[in-house]
Amino acid sequence: MNDRGLNHLSEDATGFGWLELRTARDAVLRPAAMLEAYMTAGPTGDGKYSRPLRFYLALCGILMLQLFLMGGTSVFLSGLPPGAMDPLIEQSGKSRDAFMADLDNWMTLVLVPLNALFYALVSAPLLRWWDEADLGWRKSFRATFHYLNVWTLPYVPVAFLTYMPGTALGMSLIIVVLSIVAFLRTGRGRWYRTTLGGLGKALVITALNYAATFLASFPLLAVGIAGGMWG
Repeated sequence: MNDRGLNHLSEDATGFGWLELRTARDAVLRPAAMLEAYMTAGPTGDGKYSRPLRFYLALCGILMLQLFLMGGTSVFLSGLPPGAMDPLIEQSGKSRDAFMADLDNWMTLVLVPLNALFYALVSAPLLRWWDEADLGWRKSFRATFHYLNVWTLPYVPVAFLTYMPGTALGMSLIIVVLSIVAFLRTGRGRWYRTTLGGLGKALVITALNYAATFLASFPLLAVGIAGGMWG
């Protein structure tokens, strides 16, 4: 089979072809140059890269698969106060196991895309404000998803550790570090000029993304409860 056939087979089977592999490679090796291409040559960098949102959705798909394989959101549900769900379980008419299984299934389904949405809504205004050019909202969201890709790519191979009680806390710290590094490597010359200024902005956007994760937990739990009640 020739390279073109392999490319089509890989893209059909996994969503990743040569374009996505080049996107992943350059997001790791030269994220600032990629950002410049996205800002000046359009959403595909003049045909060199996958669209940032499309690529991010593919990464989210991998993260969702890991979440399913690791048992869903049980690590998060374990933090709920004992008996917190008892009135809802009684109202649903289901057994505890059936209610919690439906709740977990729905939360597992929406956790990754819901967090991604909140990350984008928090990050895009900041990156538009901090960029040296007047981007407008379309380019701001394009830049945001590129930043999220640079942040997420090195996390994907170890994301399963986030869903294990023994390593969840350590992974939270690693995610913070990856966000700061992604911002500093991607945004020099556009989002910041000095290393100290860049570090300050990286801490701000990371803190706000963590706040976004907290805010996303409310609709996340609401979807889970609705699934437990009526799913």
